Amino acid sequence: LMTLAFGVLNLIVAVIVDTFAEDRSKDVESRAEEMEVRELEEKSILSKIFHKIDEDGSGALTFDELQSGAKRVSEFGQWLRVMDIDDADLRQLFEIVDGDGSGEVEPQEFVDAMFRMKNTEAKTATKFVKH
Repeated sequence: LMTLAFGVLNLIVAVIVDTFAEDRSKDVESRAEEMEVRELEEKSILSKIFHKIDEDGSGALTFDELQSGAKRVSEFGQWLRVMDIDDADLRQLFEIVDGDGSGEVEPQEFVDAMFRMKNTEAKTATKFVKH
């Protein structure tokens, strides 16, 4: 009789655990979808910021354009503030974002690097230290 009672209790616990696991799985999926939507929105904003910073319309940023854009383009200044990057850090930021070392930052380099750095804030300081 005790064995039967423990068997029934185990079955009840298994159903409860399974229900919570299923709910958690759905929650993870919805969070992932929200993150994807947010990523697309932020990357779109970064692309617009890039084009505002690109003063000569060449499709690539020089360090001077990046430095000037930090002062001139308010959205970029706000983005830098969120990442706790000031004027003294701009050279280092440019070198990090210029992934291929060409001396110019292409749109995709800018968008990807800035998005990644903003959304992994805790690691931003580490990136600066390593660089």
